[in-house]
Amino acid sequence: MELDIIKFARDIFSSEIAELLSVRDKISEEFERAIRMILETKGKVVVTGIGKSGLIGKKIAATLVSTGTLAVFMNSAEGVHGDLGMIAGEDVVLAVSNSGNTDEIVSLLPSIKKIGARIIAMTGNANSSLGKGADCVLNTGVRKEGDPLNLAPMSSTTTALVMGDAIAAILMKLKGFRPDNFALYHPGGSLGKRLLMKVKDVMHSGSAIPFCDVGSNMERVLLTMTEKRLGAVCVMDGETMAGIITEGDVRRALKQKEKFFSFAAGDIMTADFTRTGSDSMAIDALDLMENRENQISVLPVIDDGKVVGMVRVHDLVRVVGETRK
Repeated sequence: MELDIIKFARDIFSSEIAELLSVRDKISEEFERAIRMILETKGKVVVTGIGKSGLIGKKIAATLVSTGTLAVFMNSAEGVHGDLGMIAGEDVVLAVSNSGNTDEIVSLLPSIKKIGARIIAMTGNANSSLGKGADCVLNTGVRKEGDPLNLAPMSSTTTALVMGDAIAAILMKLKGFRPDNFALYHPGGSLGKRLLMKVKDVMHSGSAIPFCDVGSNMERVLLTMTEKRLGAVCVMDGETMAGIITEGDVRRALKQKEKFFSFAAGDIMTADFTRTGSDSMAIDALDLMENRENQISVLPVIDDGKVVGMVRVHDLVRVVGETRK
């Protein structure tokens, strides 16, 4: 009988998703204890494992490092041959083993305890040697693996991976980890470059800034808005910005057709306007424009009371919007 490859692939997905949901429902106070241990340690997180669990451990350590938690990976087999020296008494060891009886990991436990480091077990067997020897246990046990023989680590490695992601994500939240922090640890990538971008890197400045006086007539306002093509005009009262006129302000004023051209800029401007500074992070400026009851599409950039630029939502989305996908 010919194998229905597409159906079989979907069955594998369904099987692993089911195991993930099962492990999710096992999350208990032990998980919170593990988070507090990592959060409160003055040392680092040493992730250890071997084989497929070791590969998962490497990824967990890499995720922790890139999201603000000091971590290293130690292959359990190398640990018994000298690498155990990287563990200090103030560290937390996150040991990953589905069976919990992996010889290389179990043989490390007495030395780790003697060093004084605390141990978090990520295992599918809480009653294993690792589970019994740990300070807390994260249960990643699965009923069956994804493969048809129920032998190859598939569902078990998936649940361990997601458990590691949950740890990293919660630590990020508790530490107030921000996009600019993430960028600091990823300066070479396009993501990091976008997240490190400041308003001054994308704003329109100098002669590109649209200005008018509070007493300017509507013809002048419209001509300036059309010429500068930024969708707004900064309304000045001497050297001070008194307000802003956006395309939305113009549309609202046009509802009074018979009076429109008798208005001055000061009559239709928004005096209580939102602003940003040139050294603000571009992603923060984008949040300022989007996370409000009425979204805005342009921001004046003001430093020390002086208008130094204008930035549009289009400019910001171009450099940081991709990070939200």
